[in-house]
Amino acid sequence: MTAPAFIAAVFLLLLTPGPTNTLLAVAGGSAGFRRSAHLIAAEAAGYLLTIVPLATFAGPYLAAHPIAASAIKLCSAIWVLLLAARLWTISPAGMGAPLVTFRQVFITTVLNPKALIIGLVLLPHGSLQAMLPWLGLFLMIVLTVACLWLSSGATLIGRANGEFPPLLRRIAASLLLCFSAGLAGSSLGLI
Repeated sequence: MTAPAFIAAVFLLLLTPGPTNTLLAVAGGSAGFRRSAHLIAAEAAGYLLTIVPLATFAGPYLAAHPIAASAIKLCSAIWVLLLAARLWTISPAGMGAPLVTFRQVFITTVLNPKALIIGLVLLPHGSLQAMLPWLGLFLMIVLTVACLWLSSGATLIGRANGEFPPLLRRIAASLLLCFSAGLAGSSLGLI
């Protein structure tokens, strides 16, 4: 794959709405861009933790063991379902704490199916040294797209009197529920 094709493919994949992007938009909308910017590091670390091992040695294993790949998707579905439930049920009294934490973004990204696509399909396989230029490009794209999602959340969702509106929390929770159902259906071969 050429560098421009890699950049375009990764950019479009990461720009697509998903669990991590939903969390970033919610964080931007509830806490603002500057107070949520640290979540970009959580996303980058989560992707690297998943894609580097996939591209260096796990790809052949998962190809030979589809049940393991399905189990990973099912774990992702369960995690996203838990995030949706938390976002749906959080009370206004519990709103003093951030709606979205570093840990949540990190774990969601580690379990994100996009990481599987990047690590198994888009990123060239081989030694870590050979992958470094590609990982650098990847991290620049992650930074760019994460900034777009945080900015979108901060701008479009905004804050109403310093509070994240309950209706928007419920909409975000519903989106996460849909992502969870899609992941579960895919892991079980229903979709």
